[in-house]
Amino acid sequence: MTVIGEFIKKAIDVYGFVTSEPDPVKAQNEVLKKLIDTAKLTAFGKKYNFSKLLTSTNLVEAFQQEVPVHDYDKMYDEWWHYLLEGHQNVTWPGGQKYFALSSGTTSTSKYIPVTDDMVDAIRKSGIQQVMSLKNFDLPADFFEKQIMMLGSSVNLIQQDDHQEGEISGISAANIPAWFRTYYKPGIDIASLTDWDEKVRRIAEEAPNWDIGSLSGIPSWIEMMLKEVIAHNRLSTIHDIWPNLQVYTSGGVAFEPYRKSLETLLARPLTYIDTYLTSEGYLATQKRPDTSSMALIVDNGIFFEFVPFIDENMDEDGRVRPEAGVLSLEAAEENVNYVLLISTVSGTWRYMIGDTVMITDKQRAEIKITGRTKHFLNVVGEQLSVYQMNQAMQVMQQQFDIEIKEFVVSAIRKNGEYINKWVIGSNKTVDNHAFALALDRELCETNKNYNVARSKSLKGVEAEVMPVANVYRWSEEFKKLGGQAKIPRVMKEEDFLEFEQYVTGLL
Repeated sequence: MTVIGEFIKKAIDVYGFVTSEPDPVKAQNEVLKKLIDTAKLTAFGKKYNFSKLLTSTNLVEAFQQEVPVHDYDKMYDEWWHYLLEGHQNVTWPGGQKYFALSSGTTSTSKYIPVTDDMVDAIRKSGIQQVMSLKNFDLPADFFEKQIMMLGSSVNLIQQDDHQEGEISGISAANIPAWFRTYYKPGIDIASLTDWDEKVRRIAEEAPNWDIGSLSGIPSWIEMMLKEVIAHNRLSTIHDIWPNLQVYTSGGVAFEPYRKSLETLLARPLTYIDTYLTSEGYLATQKRPDTSSMALIVDNGIFFEFVPFIDENMDEDGRVRPEAGVLSLEAAEENVNYVLLISTVSGTWRYMIGDTVMITDKQRAEIKITGRTKHFLNVVGEQLSVYQMNQAMQVMQQQFDIEIKEFVVSAIRKNGEYINKWVIGSNKTVDNHAFALALDRELCETNKNYNVARSKSLKGVEAEVMPVANVYRWSEEFKKLGGQAKIPRVMKEEDFLEFEQYVTGLL
């Protein structure tokens, strides 16, 4: 073990020893107070009486009573469009240097403000993640190795007085100078916007690097690793990167991808989940004995929780104005919640679109359970993405396949509703048998789905096909790489167009 590696590891251990995890509730109260105080003279702060709120004896309650819940459309239509026009002090002090172009599962780009304070907060959260590595018992020489961060292009788009790009590109463009020695694929390759060219260049340069950890969305990491292996005629990625030990996942649940990813490895990695969104770095896994992530409660983000039940949501997947909203202090474990955030980028009581479950309240640990608009409940199925992922893991074992992507919709057939699934896999199986097994699994694990199958949901169909077909659709109609994700649930009209395209490739 080298001296440098030992020094870094010891520094991390010492930092962890002299610092302690904050009390989540106390930290959240302090974050909210600081957010409101900082933004009190903005247009938003003046409209919602932030100066007065600061005199309240119960700041959280006063804040919730005064400020309405927002989704993206409400924030943009009422506030953020002024930022694009060059106005200052709108929802956060100062002007606007960056906008993150949301590249999730919707087709329309969203412009999410990323302030200097948010860039700083993301950097600090990254440091928290690094410091938590002391809990994963990694050897000292790991801390000398390079980090492959596969994200969007760091070549941001200049628009008038601001720059635009995906949050991974904005974050990479602002990495500290000292970190660039460790960062791969490096700024030149990371600036490329064409996915195929970027992966080709990575494959060519791979023999020159000593990668210790990977970071990125599982599906795109897997595609990159396959290209490196094929180009360099390897058996596994460890033939060229023998010191690869850690994979930091983000964007989607990792478990559905584990089986297929591990076919590319000589040995399993240490897997660490993170929760980085266009709106901020929300959570990171801090210990190895759980797959849950700890909310970053002391770094510029205030969290709220709305019980994810029918009476709290409208038909478009938005939180109703009269819905009850809970702070972390009042929220409970093992309940499905819609997550709201208020941040140093000037998002206020903002519905990020994810649903989460608190798994350990004392540690403020959560699991992402799905998306508010990727929750299948057309005829009472009440299927969350979390439950779908669990079912897909069972199907992988039962049919000995790797399920890399899936999309489902409730569609009408002969005047009645069925659930239709498109499954992107490494090999095909009997579609009818797969549909029967998937239906049986969901009936056993979801009582609401079981009831729906006896009433309004008249059938289940599945089409298991090469995952390349799904990626071809993504490449043509969305894009490949970066933070791009395949939607899990589609509306009927969108699904039928998607299905026509991917089955046309068979």
